[in-house]
Amino acid sequence: MIVGKLKPLDEISASIAGYKNILIAGCGSCVTVCLSGGDREAMALARELSNPGLRGDAPPSIRTATFLRQCERDLVKNYLEVPAETDAILSLACGAGVQTLSSVFEKLPIIPALNTSFLGALDEPGVWREKCVGCGDCVLACTGGVSAPSHVAQSDCSTALAEGPPKEDVKLAAMWTAPGN
Repeated sequence: MIVGKLKPLDEISASIAGYKNILIAGCGSCVTVCLSGGDREAMALARELSNPGLRGDAPPSIRTATFLRQCERDLVKNYLEVPAETDAILSLACGAGVQTLSSVFEKLPIIPALNTSFLGALDEPGVWREKCVGCGDCVLACTGGVSAPSHVAQSDCSTALAEGPPKEDVKLAAMWTAPGN
């Protein structure tokens, strides 16, 4: 699950300054589940950005559309209908979704409204925890299924594996094995 967090409203507002017709595109997948980028969040953001007191000039015309996954090119091409008068798309997706929209709608600016936080899982209601740093060199078989958190493995998991588990984490140290053991 990709977890994201809404950018600060003033940053989003500044990023759409100068655009008159904006489509807020919600993503119905990961960021919907973590309550940061689905249909409800797209409509709430549209209401906030339409507030005349937010900017010095008149607010832009804003529409919303949410579809299953912004990170799948075929879904974007076939199901996202962008009104002809749209000046920019404000995406409530992870970085992969923003880049996919950019590749499909090459002539429109695609502006991210979320910061992708991490690959994570729901540990308890309302609590998302990082589970993977996406290093590209998975060593979970050697770490007892525990990913080296990003503060431990700044470069990748294989580096963290070579350095060994954090000394203060007794449980993790007990599960940690060398490759091939």
